Parts: sequence; C-alpha cells; structure tokens
Amino acid sequence: MKPYVLITGASKGIGKAMAELLAKQKTNLLLLARSEQILDNLAKDLMIKHEIDVQYLVIDLAKINAAETVLQWVQSHQFPIQALINNAGYGLSGAFQKYPLAQHVDMMQLNMAAPVQLTYLLLPILQQQPKGYILNIASAAAYQAVPGLTLYAATKSFLLSFSRGLQHELKKSNISVTVVCPGATDTDFPNRAQVGLKAQKAAARLNMSANEVAALAIKAMYAAKTEKITGFINQLGAFTAWLLPKKWIENAVAKIYQE
Repeated sequence: MKPYVLITGASKGIGKAMAELLAKQKTNLLLLARSEQILDNLAKDLMIKHEIDVQYLVIDLAKINAAETVLQWVQSHQFPIQALINNAGYGLSGAFQKYPLAQHVDMMQLNMAAPVQLTYLLLPILQQQPKGYILNIASAAAYQAVPGLTLYAATKSFLLSFSRGLQHELKKSNISVTVVCPGATDTDFPNRAQVGLKAQKAAARLNMSANEVAALAIKAMYAAKTEKITGFINQLGAFTAWLLPKKWIENAVAKIYQE
C-alpha cells in the first residue's frame, strides 16, 4: 500500500494548503480536524481531482486522550504513514488573565502536548518506512517572549526546542525532524486569537499566503532541514531577537499587541 502523510489541523489555513500541495504530488493523505463537513468536502475534492486516497478523522486534539484515539484509528486501518505533520494550533491574544485557565490549558494541550504525544505514538509506524518525516509547524514568535501573546509564544518556543532536540537524537535514523516557523500568514489565526486591530494592521504588511508557507514547509521537510523560518523579514526578526537585549524586543512587541 502506498504510504500516507498525516496532517493535523488540515481543514483550513496552512494545513489545508499543505494537503492540497501534497495531493498534487499524488500523495495519499490522512486529514485530522474538528469540522466533519469541511473535512468531508476537502477529502472528496482531493480524491476526485488527483486520484489519490484521502481518509479523515474528526477529532479535537485539545482533548487529553485524543492522540491515543488517532493511534487506534491508524492501527485499525493499518495505514502506513511516511510523514507526520503537526500543524494544528492556535493562539490567545491579550492579557494573560483575560482568558479562563481552561482555555490556556486547552491551548497548551493542542500546541505542545498533542504534537509530543502523536510523535511518540506514531514514531514506530514512521520507522517502518525506508524514509520517514516529522514536520512541526511552530511560529516566528518562538524566538522571543511576546507580551500580548505570552503563552502562545511560549508554546511555540517549546515546539521549536523539542523539534531541534529530537532531530539530533534521530539524526542517525531513517527519520528526519523539521520545524517550520512562519510569521504573519493570511489565515484565520488573528480572528481565533482575537488579535487587536493595531497588531492586525502591522501583520497585514508582512503577510505571506498560506500556499507560500505550505510550499516552503513541504520543501524543507523533504529536504530534511532541521529548521526553516519563512520569509526574509521573519528571518531578520529572529536574528534581531537573538542579537539585541531581550527587554528591547519585548518592549517593542508589547506596543504592537497592546489593546
């Protein structure tokens, strides 16, 4: 059986763009997201257009036992998986105390725990392939503290560090680990995160399309690159965050996300 690529958060944004790009490359897909209608329509469309097999699982990865459910689904259908793309995630913009604790915990579960759990559980299946890939979608926010996106940036810093460490551990194996850090991207992120108008206007000047980010991400994954920051401005921003005193960067960023 031809192997599959599993994509979380596949119903919209970068996840959907990656699914469409991989489908054009005649790659079988396993799509995960919360919206059954969107997933069903997408799966049917990709199968008809590209003559591939597309299966989907409706699931909320913020739930504690979601990763085990994914593993059971994969095992019950004996899907051979060549690549795991941990793309699902979201942010919360504004003061830390603006949101109930449960929302913060859900975000941490989705942005950090779910990728770790899926990686751990699916790694043995990936290792059965001649070559396997893990792609984690982090954020340009991973390179510094971001007041106003405090916990979101912290979760992406975790994912960046986890990905780099795991890549080093697996560098002599058949599995490569890639982490991609997009900056402002034309997706639904600002609405979901409740980003203020000032920050939305600032980001709009730097926006990349989801298709552009998806293409760079897939290329980096198959090239077995450890880390990829999408866009020159975002690369420059990460370098600046490393070079300058952290308080300078945090003060500048805080002014953008002040409500």
